[in-house]
Amino acid sequence: MTDEHLTGNAGAGPQSGSGNIAAAAKDPRNAIIDALLELAGERNWEDITISDVAARANVSLSTFRDMFPSKGAVLASFSRRIDHTVLDAAGDGLTGEPVKERLFDVLMRRLDALAPYKLGLEAISDWTRRDPLAAAAINRVVVNSMRFMLEAAGIESEGPVGAFKLQGLALAWMRVLRVWFRDDDPGLASTMAALDRELTRGGGFVARAEDLNRLVSPLFSLARSLFERRPSRAPSHRGGHTESKDEPAASS
Repeated sequence: MTDEHLTGNAGAGPQSGSGNIAAAAKDPRNAIIDALLELAGERNWEDITISDVAARANVSLSTFRDMFPSKGAVLASFSRRIDHTVLDAAGDGLTGEPVKERLFDVLMRRLDALAPYKLGLEAISDWTRRDPLAAAAINRVVVNSMRFMLEAAGIESEGPVGAFKLQGLALAWMRVLRVWFRDDDPGLASTMAALDRELTRGGGFVARAEDLNRLVSPLFSLARSLFERRPSRAPSHRGGHTESKDEPAASS
């Protein structure tokens, strides 16, 4: 995905697409996002052109260009739109609950927000399996979203351990999505079981990473302290002249 730079700005909440002229006129950004997700559910990603998306969204190519630099940027904006939906719905109802329960609730709300786009998301997931560059770019988008999901659950995501949490959660989320794509149960029993397993396993990994971080942090602090106290090497003088690359010592 060398030209699919996943950058873009978030739009407003989800809306229905399918040639809604009035919606496109009022909010072309969301019309483009919805059009691309619809088309992704109908054909291979590689077969979808920007012109196809613009036509489905009922916007001009120049309007598309003003909104997004590529199809990948549309996906990034879609992810941010879902972030907004989840974060705006976040409340204090789980305050005091265990960390795992808080994160489970946040991620289930994310699945609820993704439900109208399930078919297109499954096709996009299949595309990333065929294209390693696409998978890497999508991973960056997912990591950014998971940062805010952790924040919504009151979980720290800074520092080395935070980076470990983010990447681990992003990978776990992609595995949960693969179960969700095949889960036709209205109660999402299989998906909920998969999410519970992933969070339990991830919690164990994070606990070990935090223990390791506590063990090695004093060693890093000591090494840094020793390095900072090391005296700087004084310049050598010979015959009253400083030896340097610019002024070589006089030969005897």
